[in-house]
Amino acid sequence: MLIRIVKMTFETNKVADFLAVFEESKLKICNMEGCSHLELLQDYNLPNSFSTYSYWVNEEALNNYRNSALFKEVWTKTKILFSEKPIAFSLKPHTKVD
Repeated sequence: MLIRIVKMTFETNKVADFLAVFEESKLKICNMEGCSHLELLQDYNLPNSFSTYSYWVNEEALNNYRNSALFKEVWTKTKILFSEKPIAFSLKPHTKVD
């Protein structure tokens, strides 16, 4: 499994625009082959900062999404709303403590 986190900070007056883009695309992203989880998180202290948290079966599945028409459409609409450069990284599970 691959966990992908993308931190995005938006112009304050563009947050509603981003949320509309996310709402419009979230089910399409979840339905991409290899995606098993998608979550949108909002920074506790910075209301214009959000992170997506997604699970992919492997890097190939993530790259298939990143090379898809859906990603190009979503990213084109999203990147114009940023106030800072986004930060993206991939992780793999290591140790789970119950």
